[in-house]
Amino acid sequence: MKKYILLRKIVRIFHLYGISLLGNRKHVNLYHDLKMEQLFVMGLIFELELACQKDMQDAHAFAVQTPIQIIEKLI
Repeated sequence: MKKYILLRKIVRIFHLYGISLLGNRKHVNLYHDLKMEQLFVMGLIFELELACQKDMQDAHAFAVQTPIQIIEKLI
């Protein structure tokens, strides 16, 4: 049940950034397909870290390319 609540928080934050996680959309590249700048991706990761109350190492934060990679690192 705890993971379900955490996933709901994550999905809500992605929706705030206009990113849908339905179907194959969770595998799109944030930089190339959605044309997000690194600053916005880092802001997204920061908000997700606050909601999940977990820290992601900087090396991992700079390496992620897709929403599913971010979710896997936080759960």
